[in-house]
Amino acid sequence: MPKRPAFVGGVALLVMLTGGYATTALRSDTDAQPWLTRPAATVPNLPPESVPADPPDVADPTPAPATKPAPRGKVGPHGTQRLTGKKQVAVTFDDGPDPQWTPKVLDSLRAAKVKATFCLVGSKVRSHPALVVRIVREGHSLCNHSWQHDLKLGEKPEPEIASDLARTNRQIQQAVPGAEIDWYRQPGGKWTPAVIKVAREQGMAALHWDVDPADWEKPGAAVIAKRVANQARPGSIVLLHDGGGDRSGTVGACPGMLRSLRAKYGILRLK
Repeated sequence: MPKRPAFVGGVALLVMLTGGYATTALRSDTDAQPWLTRPAATVPNLPPESVPADPPDVADPTPAPATKPAPRGKVGPHGTQRLTGKKQVAVTFDDGPDPQWTPKVLDSLRAAKVKATFCLVGSKVRSHPALVVRIVREGHSLCNHSWQHDLKLGEKPEPEIASDLARTNRQIQQAVPGAEIDWYRQPGGKWTPAVIKVAREQGMAALHWDVDPADWEKPGAAVIAKRVANQARPGSIVLLHDGGGDRSGTVGACPGMLRSLRAKYGILRLK
């Protein structure tokens, strides 16, 4: 018949004799924290394996170090310019001018007292020359972005590349005679040595970027601003868009994003 439980060192040890063999059940008054029970060595006649060990999932109070972002080089593909070379960051806008979105971007830049770089598509300059006039009048710098946003331009023969870039520059300077066009940016960042060589021969440096929030995916203003904040570092060149589709997210992100970048790094005009 069952025996009355015997108490040893605060542990209730119940021994039940059944069919000629004994089984033991361990119940501790520290069930909420079983690893606080006394070691087996201090409990008479208690097998070591019966004492719970420290549980493997006890939380470490020391937080794990944050994962470092993947390193980014100072130089872009094929030797293109990725950083400003100073602490200040630069903000660039591609694929315009656009009659709906470019004026709103310009309004935000003016309100923030920030100068940017506009990478212009030649065919759009032809349609909206007055916007180029405003861009230059308000102190922003200009960048050639090919005649028709040709992603494969860099793969074409050098004479064809040269014709495309020269045509775009002529259109820009027709809108603003004497305008300085110091930069060329290959659509999609699909750089080749040939397109860089031709741009250099026409007096333009190859302008890449360091921060890409993928605003062209239209993720919304909050996401765009957060991505820029997370990716930016001293000297970053930020890629944004004022043309090529619905840019309401970029326009919405601009005021807070510009204030944040200016406060943390400063924003300079590329030249």
